[in-house]
Amino acid sequence: MGQRDYPRVKRSNIWSDNNALMMLIILNVIVFVLLHMIKTIYGLSFMKEEAFMKNTYSWFTMPADPQKFFQRPWTILTAQFAELKTMLLLSNLFWLWTFGYILQDLVGNRKIVPLYLYGGIAGGIIFLLSFNSLPQLKSLADTEVYNGAITSVIAIAIATTVISPNYRLFPMISGGIPLWIISIIFVVVDFAWISRQPGLFFPHIASAAVGFSFAKALQRGIDWGAWMGNLYDRFMNLFNPEKKNIKRNPVKQEVFYNTRGQKPFKKTANLTQQKIDEILDKINQKGYDRLTEEEKDLLKRASEEDL
Repeated sequence: MGQRDYPRVKRSNIWSDNNALMMLIILNVIVFVLLHMIKTIYGLSFMKEEAFMKNTYSWFTMPADPQKFFQRPWTILTAQFAELKTMLLLSNLFWLWTFGYILQDLVGNRKIVPLYLYGGIAGGIIFLLSFNSLPQLKSLADTEVYNGAITSVIAIAIATTVISPNYRLFPMISGGIPLWIISIIFVVVDFAWISRQPGLFFPHIASAAVGFSFAKALQRGIDWGAWMGNLYDRFMNLFNPEKKNIKRNPVKQEVFYNTRGQKPFKKTANLTQQKIDEILDKINQKGYDRLTEEEKDLLKRASEEDL
């Protein structure tokens, strides 16, 4: 899809069970299908659409009315996946795939879910505050709801652009299209859409600010989503006893000493397929920049030897 700046030995499978981007896309689709199935059941039961909106959909979307929100506080999370309009869903998933794919390529697999949630939560908070503080929006607070993946996607789009604005897409077309041009198109499309719903202007700005701040923190070596990844690992390890019982092999079994023409006691790692797979998994999870010099050297050797 775009240009990379590290040797590629084996391309990761987008359908692997640890692909966070695919997980987000599938979750959005599942919620969409589930809501429409329930809506169809209401229709077959000769119940009006208003009954579905009140009894089911309202439990997924975040209301602008504070009293209703505090009765359903979980909606600040579920609203990020609740969408009924097919074209909006397809548009959101298209942009999520476009920017999410690049983000995972640049910084690894473990950043996209925290950023998605942070962007959506920030948008939800500002949505609630703006509809209850701005006079021109207060009159709409009883009926307006916050839903859809767009604010989360905005955070991902801005963060990706800040991290690598000159990332090239479709390099076969005159050297490629810079990412910042795609981002401008995305912003123009978004502003054209929210012009019909001005109440979403401030939530979208808040989400963009989260994406910008997240990217700047990453560039300083600070990962705001690390705690979320660690929590996920601990939870998954509870159901995987093999993880708990793994014992590290002695160092002498993992490395060998090669003193010919080198300084004594210099350790050289074995070049095995298992080691290469571990390095590729680390790239997928954390990004190429997080590799050690030894791991980068191993990856280079594997590329040269076509392992």
